[in-house]
Amino acid sequence: MVSELATATVALVMVTASFPFYLYGAWIMIDTAVVTWDVLVYHLKVIAVGLTLNTIPVVFWMAPRVLEQISGLAAVHAFFGLQAYAMLLVALTGIVRILQVKLTHDLYGDPDQDVDLDDLHEHMGAWRRRLRVGVFGYVFFWLLAYLLGLIRYLLRYDVFR
Repeated sequence: MVSELATATVALVMVTASFPFYLYGAWIMIDTAVVTWDVLVYHLKVIAVGLTLNTIPVVFWMAPRVLEQISGLAAVHAFFGLQAYAMLLVALTGIVRILQVKLTHDLYGDPDQDVDLDDLHEHMGAWRRRLRVGVFGYVFFWLLAYLLGLIRYLLRYDVFR
């Protein structure tokens, strides 16, 4: 049977490996002047890898064990982790609506249209703000949860002995 330390280390490595995918996914969107459908799909594929690397350890190893390891630090770690996923849902509620409007106006098929996104729908500004707040919130709470998880790992397993 695999030791708890080995499983915890695999979980830590997977969660740590997710962060470069988030950074690269963000860089794709920041570095692109015009977001075409191909750019969007590539961005979403990269982000999906990061979310998968992060979510598998959370769902299959961390969440089932949180009640048996309850402590102040574990509770705060779980709280910030849940906040990160809540902010991800906020971001998704914005991106879904933006995606619908951009598809309706064929901005992915013909990205050279000279149109201000806020002119496409009366709520576009609010949806874009929701997307930005959600993404920023996800990264912020993810980093807090990650740092607390790293501290918990170092305290629990005393790997520097």
